Amino acid sequence: MRIRRLPNASPRSLRLAAAAGACTRATTSFEERTGTGWGWALIRPALTVADLGMRVGILTQYYEPEMGAVPARLGELATRLTERGHEVVVVSAMPNYPRGEVYPGYGGLFAHEEIDGTVVLRTWIWPTLSASVIPRTVSYLSFVASSLLIGSVRLPRLDVLITESPPLPLGITGFLLSRLKRARFVFNVSDLWPESAVVLGVLGDGFATKLAYKLERFCYRRAWRVSCQSREIRASIDRRFTNVHTLAFFNGVDTRRFSPVHRSDAARQQLGRSAELIALYAGLHGIAQGLDQLLAAAETISDENLRFVLVGDGPEKAALLEQARVRGLRNVTFLPPQPKAAMPALLAAADIAVISLKTHIPGAVPSKLYEAMASGLPVVLVAEGEAAEILESAGAGFVVKPGDTDGLADALTRLARSPDERTRLGAASRTAAVERYDRRPLCDAFIDALESA
Repeated sequence: MRIRRLPNASPRSLRLAAAAGACTRATTSFEERTGTGWGWALIRPALTVADLGMRVGILTQYYEPEMGAVPARLGELATRLTERGHEVVVVSAMPNYPRGEVYPGYGGLFAHEEIDGTVVLRTWIWPTLSASVIPRTVSYLSFVASSLLIGSVRLPRLDVLITESPPLPLGITGFLLSRLKRARFVFNVSDLWPESAVVLGVLGDGFATKLAYKLERFCYRRAWRVSCQSREIRASIDRRFTNVHTLAFFNGVDTRRFSPVHRSDAARQQLGRSAELIALYAGLHGIAQGLDQLLAAAETISDENLRFVLVGDGPEKAALLEQARVRGLRNVTFLPPQPKAAMPALLAAADIAVISLKTHIPGAVPSKLYEAMASGLPVVLVAEGEAAEILESAGAGFVVKPGDTDGLADALTRLARSPDERTRLGAASRTAAVERYDRRPLCDAFIDALESA
């Protein structure tokens, strides 16, 4: 990933050279660039969006160099949009996830940089590592306010504004900016909120939950299109909001970046001794993941030649470290978050991927499932719903219901004792990832929908 800091610039200096070669002033909309008057129609055929290109804004609290599903997916989308002749400007928070503190080299109210050829406008956020409702809400609202302020001044005129949710309140900024910049408002739903928060017990039945459902309804009904990260999310929105137009923008993986070919001796040594089998979890240590289930399974099968390695950070990590200490788990290793460039080799060096959710969360499909499959790993998945269907249809591992720690221990024991089965399931994982879940065609299908509408 290439990051280049740019001096603060006026909106006119944010013009990017579109691959299609369209050069227009920063204040023109797509309709003005294509021409709709009689005189224009007489001298040349009408231009399509794909011919001339759109100016697309992406509003998201999370973006590179942060790690996770959202930065990876939106980074790939920005790249593909640019390659197809469109212009992209991203508005995001000062990077802080999942550490809960702003990354070194960032800070202040506003910063302007370029990441892999995409202009990124950074705005202030009050970061927190807390999983409690009040500090997380304050953090969300700090970016909602700062992004509205900076976006109003610094964003050029747009044709489309894609707003990432969660956090759900960011839909307020997205809607207002879309009106100010005369853009089509696309509301991208990667998790169903507030429904997911209610399922996890983060929200109860009080006023805050009712207000959140009203905000959800407002965002969906004001959006030109609501794009969805999974089939369950899209089905839920279609069922509850019959007049809302939805689009598929399903998650996936860069199958060239995540691949068995990236396995290395150095990565293997980082995970554990060469004689040990490695069951790897790599990702957020949060409430939704329910990683205490992994610790319970590790205690149950402590006699197996299997080491659990948990890579990452998050609000639950301190509690997990304490649990492992109290249980005396010598077969569990915690590693800090690793650089983005190191993750493909770490995954490829493992023997088994373990992915867990605390409970059934409607529409949730962990992005790490796709990365594990692309890396050619057999997967033990603690989940229900669409994620379980994906793994079972691929024939790439075992599905365990959330809370069934004995079932989790049995699945891991079976794989630890059967190298042939690990090989067979790992091959099925890789095949399914390449054939069904490669991110590039998924991005292209989404862009096609934007261009043709």
